Amino acid sequence: MSSHSIDADIKVKWAEGQSAYSPGTPEELLLIAVDLLVRDRGGEAARSFIDQVVERYAPRPAT
Repeated sequence: MSSHSIDADIKVKWAEGQSAYSPGTPEELLLIAVDLLVRDRGGEAARSFIDQVVERYAPRPAT
């Protein structure tokens, strides 16, 4: 596996206020993205979207 570092400043604004994030790893970025997706779309819609993305990387049977 490769190792990356991320240098990002994410600012999110919504009716209730705003948040700022500074992920440093892919895992931290994923947690932020999932949190925002759930807040925006709800748990079931977020799960469906994530399932679609993960499905792209599922092993395919050999033909």
